[in-house]
Amino acid sequence: MPRVTEMNYDLAIAYRICPYVSKPAQGLPFAVDKLELSEICLRSLIASLGSIRAKFWVLLDGCPESYEEMFRRHIRPEDLVVLRFDPPIGNRATFGRQIDVLTKQDCASCVYFAEDDYVYVPDQFGALVEFLNSSDDVDFVSPYDHPDCYRLYLHRKRKWLGTDGRRHWRTASSTCLTFLTTRETVRRYESIFRSYSNGNDDCALWLSMTKDRVFNPLVFIRYLCRQEFYWKILVRAWIYCYRQLLFGHRAKLWVPVPGIATHLDKNGLSPGIDWTDLMRQQSVSELCNR
Repeated sequence: MPRVTEMNYDLAIAYRICPYVSKPAQGLPFAVDKLELSEICLRSLIASLGSIRAKFWVLLDGCPESYEEMFRRHIRPEDLVVLRFDPPIGNRATFGRQIDVLTKQDCASCVYFAEDDYVYVPDQFGALVEFLNSSDDVDFVSPYDHPDCYRLYLHRKRKWLGTDGRRHWRTASSTCLTFLTTRETVRRYESIFRSYSNGNDDCALWLSMTKDRVFNPLVFIRYLCRQEFYWKILVRAWIYCYRQLLFGHRAKLWVPVPGIATHLDKNGLSPGIDWTDLMRQQSVSELCNR
């Protein structure tokens, strides 16, 4: 049975942001000025949402007033809650606060964990929500078609494929910490997600939920012998999430092909879309609207 939303909004978004450009984004256009880069990313998310009614909780981690002003320019006051952290509490702690916000809110059943360094395709976010609501076989949806899914041995496994008439979808072993799910699913896996704030790796927590690769000792030996850091990820999955691995429900994580968003990693842009040109368009659009 499809899931049904009966609340005031279609989507609850917890959006965390800091005033520093991440290392992977350095070298990309607009990466020198984090405020300008953040505005491009925010505008692209809003443009992608289209007619979706979204409530935003913005977590400002040590950000100057100009960042709060940016969000207030683009989001209606009734749709925005600003949470400031001064002094900053850091990446792992803000993820924990996202969990707090999205599990306790009662505005929407669909929830989105958002980071500040993603660019989105206009008017496409609705496809993520529709796919999430289409089947109980969909636990998590990432907008990011990560290039690692094509080039790393960790991801070379059998995958489920689906289609909604407009694009293909496929399962993935792991993703980053920008993803769509439901409030009840977050509650179901809350202890797994909170392990990240306690020192776990993001890839490890996803592997513990999808249960990919973690039961194959040959994979561990392969990484250990080749001195690749992924053996440490498999170890962390067992240290932090052994109960989930042994007794928990196997979750399905899906991604669209092509992606609907990309993480701004100069070596990890989602394939199939000219993201640099899209960013330039967003920047020009912003200047024209000022």
